[in-house]
Amino acid sequence: MKSGIINVYKEAGYTSFDVVAKLRGILHIKKIGHTGTLDPDAVGVLPICVGKATKVCDMLTNTNKTYVATLLMGVSTDTYDASGTILDEKEVNVTPEMVENTIKSFIGEQEQIPPMYSAIKVNGKKLYELAREGKVIERKARRINIYNIEIIDINLPRVKMRIDCSKGTYIRSLCNDIGEKLGCHGCMENLVRERVGNFSIDNTIIIEEIQSLMNENRVEEVVLPIDSVFSSYPKIKVKAKSQKACLNGAKLKFSDLVDGCYNENSQHKHYRLYLENGEFVGIYQKKQNNLVIEKMFYENI
Repeated sequence: MKSGIINVYKEAGYTSFDVVAKLRGILHIKKIGHTGTLDPDAVGVLPICVGKATKVCDMLTNTNKTYVATLLMGVSTDTYDASGTILDEKEVNVTPEMVENTIKSFIGEQEQIPPMYSAIKVNGKKLYELAREGKVIERKARRINIYNIEIIDINLPRVKMRIDCSKGTYIRSLCNDIGEKLGCHGCMENLVRERVGNFSIDNTIIIEEIQSLMNENRVEEVVLPIDSVFSSYPKIKVKAKSQKACLNGAKLKFSDLVDGCYNENSQHKHYRLYLENGEFVGIYQKKQNNLVIEKMFYENI
């Protein structure tokens, strides 16, 4: 089976690791990885990397994401979502205008404290494991960026909103923080991840459909090429005479590139590099007057 990415729709009830385990059995391949944990109750985009594409797992985890979440006000839980144990309830005495202004105040760069029920490790142990032992420890705030929040609907005590955010953003924490700022508590009632980098919910496929395609020997139809992850990077090609050095991971000079494929005035730092025949080689980074390999993906070495 060729290496690549499958844009999976994670259904409710599955953990991200469940999806990986199921696909490992369906595809009969061990080298599989996911690109960022989704809570069991959450649904949506979960790109799965197969074969050499596992090299991009960390890159996809670090990309921006889009979520649609429902905030339920008036309730505080230990997990910051509706599946957790209720800690406190308050009457919701706020207006839609107050809610909108408060939500908009969370747009921008900020420090966010992750929830105790998260997969972050502290001294080798995951926070949710400590939480299940009844322990609550101080968590370091992490720098995140919420690029935009679109309020889709306000029907108090619920608010539906679309959030564009950076890596490391916990939407559960955002819901909790909004509720606390309004003085009435808040938790996340449901969550849909609509986008991870270039991967959209519109092009996802469920596990059952992948099994059917595998049974029909057609599963490669939904395996996206590795370079699709990097479509925002400019495309460049290496000359045939420099191909051997390129595939050995050597630095390249701009004179090693096919004439006309590189713009000297480009401000880009990363490039998708291909052989003259169009085969994808890997991601190169511009450093002074050279191009240096960052990730090699060529499979025919």
